[in-house]
Amino acid sequence: MLIVDQLRRDDARLRVVAVVVLVGIAILTAGLWRLQVMAAGRYTRSEEAQSVRLVRVPAVRGKILDRNGFALAENRPSYDVNLYLEELRPSFVHEYTNRVLREARAQRESGKFTLAERLQLQEQARLNVYSNTIMTVSSGLGVPLSVSQDGFLRHYRQALALPLPIVDNLDSSQMALFFERCRGVPGIDLEVQAVRSYPFGRLAGHVLGHLQRSDEADNDPDLLIFRYRLKDYQGVAGVESKFDEALRGRAGVKALRVNSQGYRHEEWYLHPTELGRDVQLTIDVPIQLASERALSRIAGSATRGAVVVMDVRNGDLLALVSAPAFDPNSFLGRMSPEEFQELNDGKLRPQMNRAVSGAYAPGSIFKVIVGLAALEAGVMDPLESHEYLGYWPMGGRSPPIKDTAPAGFYDFKRAFKRSSNAYFIDHGIKVGRERIVAVAQQFGLGEKNGYPLGTEVRGFLPDAENLERLRARGDPWTEGDTALLSIGQGAVAVTPLQMAVMTAAVANGGKVLEPRLVLGIGGQGDEKPQSFAPQIRSEVGIQARHLQRVREAMLADVEEDEGTGREAALPGMRVCGKTGTAEVKQGRVLVDKITWFVAFAPFESPRYAVVVVVESGGSGGRTCAPVARQIFQAIQQREGAGRPPAEDQGTAAPRSASKPLPTPAGLYAGLAAGREVSP
Repeated sequence: MLIVDQLRRDDARLRVVAVVVLVGIAILTAGLWRLQVMAAGRYTRSEEAQSVRLVRVPAVRGKILDRNGFALAENRPSYDVNLYLEELRPSFVHEYTNRVLREARAQRESGKFTLAERLQLQEQARLNVYSNTIMTVSSGLGVPLSVSQDGFLRHYRQALALPLPIVDNLDSSQMALFFERCRGVPGIDLEVQAVRSYPFGRLAGHVLGHLQRSDEADNDPDLLIFRYRLKDYQGVAGVESKFDEALRGRAGVKALRVNSQGYRHEEWYLHPTELGRDVQLTIDVPIQLASERALSRIAGSATRGAVVVMDVRNGDLLALVSAPAFDPNSFLGRMSPEEFQELNDGKLRPQMNRAVSGAYAPGSIFKVIVGLAALEAGVMDPLESHEYLGYWPMGGRSPPIKDTAPAGFYDFKRAFKRSSNAYFIDHGIKVGRERIVAVAQQFGLGEKNGYPLGTEVRGFLPDAENLERLRARGDPWTEGDTALLSIGQGAVAVTPLQMAVMTAAVANGGKVLEPRLVLGIGGQGDEKPQSFAPQIRSEVGIQARHLQRVREAMLADVEEDEGTGREAALPGMRVCGKTGTAEVKQGRVLVDKITWFVAFAPFESPRYAVVVVVESGGSGGRTCAPVARQIFQAIQQREGAGRPPAEDQGTAAPRSASKPLPTPAGLYAGLAAGREVSP
């Protein structure tokens, strides 16, 4: 060998060159070995990171059920038309080569284009194919579809591997047209997605709350960083918000492998989705429907008021109504200007839950508290009659307080059922502010009652803390203020929920119950079912005979001739109640009336407390008592059919599957016909 023979000679310089060459070859070999063997894993992972895109896939949301298993919020299938751009690549190339580029060359003599111009022509070709595809689908389905060039270009540049939505929520006729006319259109496919649905519309809207679009989910598996996120929603009010984490479930992770141009090559799941958990409420759908219908009869969609129906034995909220209401379905899509204006009406305030967030002057329903305070203090003999003039003189320059009851002699029962202001002012002044406030506090007034959704207000009582604030404002407490407090006016405000708790405590013998709205949360996967037991917050320190005296007076208010609540009387069920009408004034000018009716039934074995409040009503007896009567009638019908709506379910976990959903029309028809309402 020539090279070897030359090296055998004693040529030092040649040997140095040979050593340098050999060392260089060794270094090169070592470098190649390090890159191809030692660092192979790192470069493989880097290549995969550049070609694999992680997609967050939201889970199917759990249902919200009533106490009977009827679905108030569920998921319906939405049949959507999507466009897969990777299937249009041949069409993009054909359109560019055979049309767009030819037309551009025909308009230019040189026929040469810069790189930027070619890219622009390719973009135009893609837009042409996209527009033609949309027009084909539009013609096939018989519906007008808009072509959004900006939306297409944004999707092509940012989410090329994902399908481009074209049409959402096809109905049955459109689906038939799709399979007949559009099935073979390149890139077009029909997919099924789970979409939140509230089948009863506005029913219990304030309880259920609503969802809003959210791309910032915080329940992502392993806190991964996602390149793409599919459309997801988050609860922002009501049960949907309070129990959002349980209802939402756990999102899944899908991996997309894309090519160098960004088109999808293949996909697989790294982590499957976990279904959301069902939440079962204490709400009873037929009673909720009957309550909403009865309240709406006053002034239709312009009614402003609330209804609370509570089980006096365990605090279960069987109905919680606020009018006007809103439809949670409206928040799932694009809201019309008319819907937006209605939701933000400054007078109607449909987004406000008046049952728990509305603080009103109680008017004469507060006489239940004043009567108990006077009986406990020993300043009232319920059988002793006193003569009153039909008004209460305030003394000094203050005008007298008018009385709806005529002049005459009144004992406790007659004063209660005729709602004599003079009688209760007389005894309220004798018992004093402190004792009245103390009894009111025993029943949970002036504080939150534990409503689980967190929108409850405290109301107002002239306790020591608030009295100090009034004094600091230059409003010292006077005997006139005590007179107003004795008839539920002045410095006092309550919520309908607080009045339901108070009425239930009077009915059940003094147990102040925590309102229970949620029976339990169902299990899913590794999560165990969770139940919520009834809670007794406290017991009032009122003698049983005094509570019984008030219960008998409430019965007389409905059953006897002079009672102001006679329009709540119902054959077959002995209803006990108290009416109230509070005046809202600006200075001495009457600007509104708040009308009330609080009731419980049956008298012999109380089970249901019903509270009705209506803004701008006529009077508690004429406006609210008939509403309560209709609600008790619906309860009576259900009990007569052998299915008491307030069946004590203890701490039972939610049912795993909901019952077939009754239609609102069917429920209304059943209630109107006096039949038991069932699926």
